[in-house]
Amino acid sequence: MSPRRRRSLIWLTAHGTALVIAVYFLTAYVIVPAAWRHVTKDHPALSGIPTITHTKDGIPGDPLNVALIGFQEELTQAMLAAGWYPADPITLGSSLRIAGDTILHRPYEDAPVSNLYLWDRKQDLAFEQPVGDDPRRRHHVRFWKSPQLDEAGRPLWVGAATLDTRVGLSHMSGEITHHISPDVDAERDKLLADLQRARALSAIDWIADFQQNLEGRNGGGDPWHTDGRLGLGVLANNPLAVQVN
Repeated sequence: MSPRRRRSLIWLTAHGTALVIAVYFLTAYVIVPAAWRHVTKDHPALSGIPTITHTKDGIPGDPLNVALIGFQEELTQAMLAAGWYPADPITLGSSLRIAGDTILHRPYEDAPVSNLYLWDRKQDLAFEQPVGDDPRRRHHVRFWKSPQLDEAGRPLWVGAATLDTRVGLSHMSGEITHHISPDVDAERDKLLADLQRARALSAIDWIADFQQNLEGRNGGGDPWHTDGRLGLGVLANNPLAVQVN
């Protein structure tokens, strides 16, 4: 091969490699993210969605800070794979157990959560992750299923993720309740990170300025603050099969 032909071949190879790299970065970091942003932010339930839950008495509750797009089975599998337990329903038995386990410092991984309301109904699903040896401290999230579906027939599950730090009296009603950490963004970020580690999300996006009020108080009188963003994920079909026993 002549030197001139060799130089031409090297030039074509180098430029071909550069073109392939450029196409990869354009696809991976511009085209695909833009397509996923369209998929996530185009869900009809995001139009006029509420931003705050309410108690049964109409008092503002925990702020909404996370949402997931997918079917109920995908959501349940994703939360299990991420190490979150479905919360027990509120019954006399579960109420007595959580009281006893709190006093005696015994674990209760699927302890019930109190009801909050959105779209005039209580949460459809609730999950939690214990912290320590009793139900005083726990990560937990409530989800409400949107009435609207996207073009693929999938609902939006909008949620309020918070960290229970202790049991005490409500500053509003005087009832016994869990008090939450004011940093609700940390819980939002933890939940999404757990789902990502479980490979339960095919995409994640952020809705800026979702919360217009960046601080407030929930139904128990606990202060909260946020950067205003809603974390929005698309559920994957096949999360890791890490089931909670």
